[in-house]
Amino acid sequence: MAPGYSRTRPTTFWASRPLYIGVSTKMYMGYRHSMSWLEQVRSEVDARPALVAGRVVPFVIPSFPVLPDAARILEGSPLLLGAQNCGWAEGPWTGEVSPRLLAELGVRLVEIGHAERRRHFAEDDAVVALKVRAAVEAGLTPLLCVGEEAVADPAVSASFVFQQISAAVRDDWETAGRVVIAYEPVWAIGAAEPAGAAYVSDVVAHLRDLLAEHGLAGLPIIYGGSAKPGLLPELRGVSGLFLGRFAHDAANFGAVLDEALAADEALGPPRWHSPTKPPRCSSPSGCVGK
Repeated sequence: MAPGYSRTRPTTFWASRPLYIGVSTKMYMGYRHSMSWLEQVRSEVDARPALVAGRVVPFVIPSFPVLPDAARILEGSPLLLGAQNCGWAEGPWTGEVSPRLLAELGVRLVEIGHAERRRHFAEDDAVVALKVRAAVEAGLTPLLCVGEEAVADPAVSASFVFQQISAAVRDDWETAGRVVIAYEPVWAIGAAEPAGAAYVSDVVAHLRDLLAEHGLAGLPIIYGGSAKPGLLPELRGVSGLFLGRFAHDAANFGAVLDEALAADEALGPPRWHSPTKPPRCSSPSGCVGK
């Protein structure tokens, strides 16, 4: 039987905070389009002063050439700047971008292990682990993308995702505490509809039970995969959304921020309930449950 497999309800229930709401532009925008979009996103964030409190954390991940100007546009804003990928070393690696260079540009998050990188560029668990370590050493927060290939029992999916996380940090759970997890079921990426809220919530709850064995039940876990408005209020124990092309309209990004702010208010005072112990984690804006 796979580790973590269970048909019973998970035993750990988390009030997820902070809530992360972010978007990657992938390669859908040119330079001018990116600049205009970033200005619009900045305006959406500035129009919501409650974001300054840090309980809802917005982030954007544009293309590499855009990063220096993006940092200037976002300066003084709660928006975190991310990168879509990184190398794992400095030196003779033609075409790669080192995590230390990204940090110099003001990048805070770096996406690692996306399904498209795994599929089209043959990035396996070993490569992902090298990038996670290099990002952490450079002071960046890895946004680790994980997810099962096909629909399965939620406990089985959670076990698969847990093994991906374990491989990415090479069983170094101190390092794992510095990661934000982007749970993106591969079968839901680019689909007409996201994975069902009940399914996502159950997978994440089982995953938190597995992480609890390493003191990390409160690790930030956000959902991605055709995410759109109306989904976040239906999710349980999920730490936010990683949006796709829907949020390439800045007004739509603002609409999801409103849902996140409402969800944060509904959570009330930060709290947790666990049969083991409180979590430990290190993320760009603190630990879920603290």
